[in-house]
Amino acid sequence: MPPSRPASAETAAESALAGELRTVRPDLLSPYADQLPGARAAVLTRLWRGLTLDPLPWITRKEPGREGLTLRLADGRSLHGPRPDPYATAPYVTELDLDGEVHDQPARLMTALGRAADFAAELDHSTASLALSRAGQPAKEGTPATGWEWEQRVVDGHPYHPNCRSRPGFSAAEQLAYAPEHRPVVELGLVPAGEDALVRGEWPDRFRDGRRVLVPVHPWQSAHVLRRGGELAFPAHPLMSLRTLATPDGLHVKTSLSARLTSSVRDISIGSVRTAAIVSDFAETFAARTDGLLHITRTLGAATAGTPDLAAVLREAPEGYAGPGERVVPVAALATTDLPQSAHWLAEFARLTMTVGLLLLDLGVALEAHGQNLMVVLSPAGTPLRLVYRDLADIRVSPARLAHHGIPAPDLATRMITDDETALRRKLFGSLITGTLGATAGSTPALAEALHAVVRDLPRTPDLIAFEKGPVPTKALTRMRLSPEPGDSWTTAPNPLGPATAP
Repeated sequence: MPPSRPASAETAAESALAGELRTVRPDLLSPYADQLPGARAAVLTRLWRGLTLDPLPWITRKEPGREGLTLRLADGRSLHGPRPDPYATAPYVTELDLDGEVHDQPARLMTALGRAADFAAELDHSTASLALSRAGQPAKEGTPATGWEWEQRVVDGHPYHPNCRSRPGFSAAEQLAYAPEHRPVVELGLVPAGEDALVRGEWPDRFRDGRRVLVPVHPWQSAHVLRRGGELAFPAHPLMSLRTLATPDGLHVKTSLSARLTSSVRDISIGSVRTAAIVSDFAETFAARTDGLLHITRTLGAATAGTPDLAAVLREAPEGYAGPGERVVPVAALATTDLPQSAHWLAEFARLTMTVGLLLLDLGVALEAHGQNLMVVLSPAGTPLRLVYRDLADIRVSPARLAHHGIPAPDLATRMITDDETALRRKLFGSLITGTLGATAGSTPALAEALHAVVRDLPRTPDLIAFEKGPVPTKALTRMRLSPEPGDSWTTAPNPLGPATAP
C-alpha cells in the first residue's frame, strides 16, 4: 500500500503570515505562496540533517539502505528519507515518510513525532519567514557596490540550522522593515544609558549628549523590550545578523536584540562590553602573526546601561581592508557568486582558510570561523587573497598554547579561556569545515576534492593530524533546540577526507 500523502494545507504560521501580508503588502501574497514549497523543502532538508546527525535519545538506530536511510524510533515507528549529505546546502529533502505517512512540512512532522511543541512552532515560523524572504527578490542583481549590499544578498540564513529564518516575535511588517534580505533602511534610536553607564574604548561625540552616554537601540528592541523610543534617530543598513547595522559613514553598530533568532537570544552581556577593548587589542596581536593573511575588524567602542537589553558595540567596517579593485565578501554570500563553482577556486579558498585557522589554533586562538564572522578579500579577478574576521565574542583562547609561543594571555572573560584541546578544535573545525568550507562547497564530494588538494601541503601540526584522523565536530543544532539546557551541544559528521561512512 503506498504511503498516504496528506494535503499540504498552510500551517498556522504560514497562514498567519499570509494574513498579515494581505494588510501590509498584498503584492507579495502570490510570490509568498509560490515560495512556500521551496521553503518547506529547505527547512526539511536542514531538519533531516539534524535528525540523522545529532544524538537524540528517541532515535534508537540508523539503518542505511539502497534507497536512503531509515531511523528507528523508541516508540517503534520508523522515519525514512534520502541518504543524508551533512555538507549539502541545496534542498534535496522534499518529503519524509513516518510509518507510511508522508510529510513535506517540517512543523507538522515534528508534531507527529511528538517532540517539543515550541520547536515545531519555530520550524513553522522558519518556513513561513523563509518563504517571505525569498518572495520579491530581484531576478538579477549586479555586483554589489558596498559591503552591506553583499550582506543583504544572503537570503536563506544559516545553511544548516532548521531555524534558519525563525524570527518569533517579528510580525510580517517588522520583518519587511528590519530584515536585511528585504533591503530596508532602519532608523536606530539613541537612548540615554543613565548613571550606570559602562563605556570601553572611544565613544563618539554623536552618541553623547553632553556628559550623557547615548546607546544605539534597534527599533524592535525599543518597541518590544525597552518600550521607549530614542531621543534621536539615524539611518543604517541591516547586515546579515539583523541586529548589526552599517551606518552611512562606514561604522558597524551591533545592538542588543532580545529575540531568539536561530538558537540564541541576541543580547550583549556586560562582561563582553567590559572586555571589548582588551579582546580587540589582543586580536591585533595574533593577527600580526599571519603575515598579512588575516585582518581583524577593530572594536572601536562598547557601552552598556548595566543590562544586556541596552548595550551596543561599535566596530570598523571590513571594507577598509580591501585594496584598489579588491572586494571584501562575507563567506555566507559567496554562494551568490559564480566563484564556488570552480574546483580550483574552492581549493585555493580552502588553502587560505585552513592555513590561517591552523596557524592561529597552534598559537592558542580558536576562531569561530563561520560564514557570518569570516570574510574573504578577493582580487579584481576573484582570487582569494586574505581573510577578515569580525565579532570576537565567541573565540576561544588557550593560555598554555600562548605561553608556549611566548605570548602573554590577556585578561579575558572566563568563558573564552580554555586549554582543552577538544574544545579548541571543536571551535575551529566545527565552524570552519562545516560553516565555511562545507557551506561554500555545498556537498561532500566538492568539499572532499578541495580538502584533498590542500591538506598535504599544510604544516603537520597536531591539530591537523587530529582533524585528518577523526570525524568532523559540528554543533548539534537540532538537539540544542530540543534540549532544555542552554549552551552548545556537539556531534560529529563524516570526515570528507576519509572513505564514505554511513551515519
